[in-house]
Amino acid sequence: MTKFTYSEYLSQFRNAGGKCNNVTRWTEDRRRGGGESDVTSEPEDADPVVSAIRRGDVKAVNDLATSAPHSLLRENKDGWIPLHDAAFCGQTECMKTLLRAHPGSVDKRTLQEQTALLLAVSCEHLSCVRGLLEAGADPDISSKNKETPLYKACELENVDMVSLLLSYGATVNQRCGQGWTALHEAVSRSNTEISEILIRAGGTINPSNTYSITPLIVAAQRGQLKALCYLVGKGADVNIQTCDGVTALHEASKNGHKEIVGVLLTKNADANKPTSSGLLPLHVAAQYGHHEIVSLLVSVTSRAMLRHSCVSPLHLAAEHDRHAVAAVLLKTGADVNATLARSHFIQYADRRTTALYFAVAHGSTQTAEVLLKAGASLNLDPVSPLLMAVRRGCVHTVSLLLDRGADLDAKIPSHAATFPAVVALCMNNLPLLKCLLDNGCDALSCFKCTYGSAPHPASGVRTVGSSIHDHLLPLNCSEPPERATQFCEWISTPVMCTSAGLIIDRLLEHVAHVQLCSKLNELLDSREEWLAVKRKSSSARPLLHLCRLRIRSQIGRHRLKSLRSLPLPDRLIRYLSHTD
Repeated sequence: MTKFTYSEYLSQFRNAGGKCNNVTRWTEDRRRGGGESDVTSEPEDADPVVSAIRRGDVKAVNDLATSAPHSLLRENKDGWIPLHDAAFCGQTECMKTLLRAHPGSVDKRTLQEQTALLLAVSCEHLSCVRGLLEAGADPDISSKNKETPLYKACELENVDMVSLLLSYGATVNQRCGQGWTALHEAVSRSNTEISEILIRAGGTINPSNTYSITPLIVAAQRGQLKALCYLVGKGADVNIQTCDGVTALHEASKNGHKEIVGVLLTKNADANKPTSSGLLPLHVAAQYGHHEIVSLLVSVTSRAMLRHSCVSPLHLAAEHDRHAVAAVLLKTGADVNATLARSHFIQYADRRTTALYFAVAHGSTQTAEVLLKAGASLNLDPVSPLLMAVRRGCVHTVSLLLDRGADLDAKIPSHAATFPAVVALCMNNLPLLKCLLDNGCDALSCFKCTYGSAPHPASGVRTVGSSIHDHLLPLNCSEPPERATQFCEWISTPVMCTSAGLIIDRLLEHVAHVQLCSKLNELLDSREEWLAVKRKSSSARPLLHLCRLRIRSQIGRHRLKSLRSLPLPDRLIRYLSHTD
């Protein structure tokens, strides 16, 4: 077992402002009769008074009080005098001797503004606490972090200490640094016995801290059902709101405390009180994925309040990939195609409005699948959800959208191009590019160039490349319309040119014979390993390849998406889908 010196414990305690768990464990071991088995003996301290106190040598302390009384007030580097050490160590008789010699030191504070009383409470030395109170110690002096002895006793759940401090006039509603009262602390630990003592002593049932958080809200937040029921029974207001408009129902819904939500609803908690940002408890439960709580709240939430909120619970479920919540909301009547209010969607450069777009934009594939099965439209957002899915590089989501009829020819509103926008958004994601090409993406347009074999002029226009990939399709572009970007211009940009050979090679698998323009030839000539791609473009294409292209064009793009459902041999399906 690791052994600690007394000074190590003391140092930890001082540095933590009186919150050292090791010190608390040490004092508990002493009370249980374990002595100091976990603490090695400490060499004699340079200060004889402190050394005598640590040994519990009352006679030595008495002798020093007579021969050198001023030594009893000597401070160490932390501002501790011997009285603090006596209270900390639980040496009651030594402490009383020091107080008789210097009664005015009873409320002397350390550099952390701790009194001997707070130190004695922190280490749960009841006899020292009693002695200090009898000597006139002020029970309301707080430390640097604004903890009072009463607050500390509640934190330690020491009933006897709480009762003793209150009997000597401790202020029951005094606040700590966070604005909490002793009742907040007792409730946070679900200690109804201490809560009862505090309330009988005048503790306010609905005190609010700095942020207007009441003990009831603390109980709801931490899932303390027993304490919550106790407070409700004592008349706590279940609908009181914080400065941000949060209620106990909001907190219970956020943290997934289903049983507490049920109790609050039976106690007339209002599910239609919005926060300052306009969110109802149903919104919060949806955002954090608590589908069982969503089921409880749906029936008591006003449809009118939901319509007037800036965002629907379904949008929040989609944004955070809460597919189970989305399923519950849709089953209970949520509109799968509900759109955001203008005040909300203008915050986004792409002006997204539907839950489906939110799901795709945040990579919530499972939720997107739920929404698509429920009939989510692909045409309500200014930017196609397919473009967003391609930008994110999620092949599964792209496949889902294509199966539901997403338009492969969707344009980027603020970027004109002569080739498919989905190709530009793929960047160098070859598996995704293959998925798009296999589903009928127009590869031939990538090889159509205005300049052909003639030299290309230097382009001064902004190209599609990384700008849309990084900034996601801004629709509020104030620049004048630009000339449409060609594939050869895009693939030659610094971001893309290092992957040009691989991308062109993939595109050649989906076209017949094509003539590469001078810019593409120059690009392929720039790296030796790409010469094979250049030869491939200039060579006659195999008949097998040409037949496949012809059959695929006859089948049509829309039927290609369901190729495996056609009444064709499996080998032929593999051939047509480029699996072979």
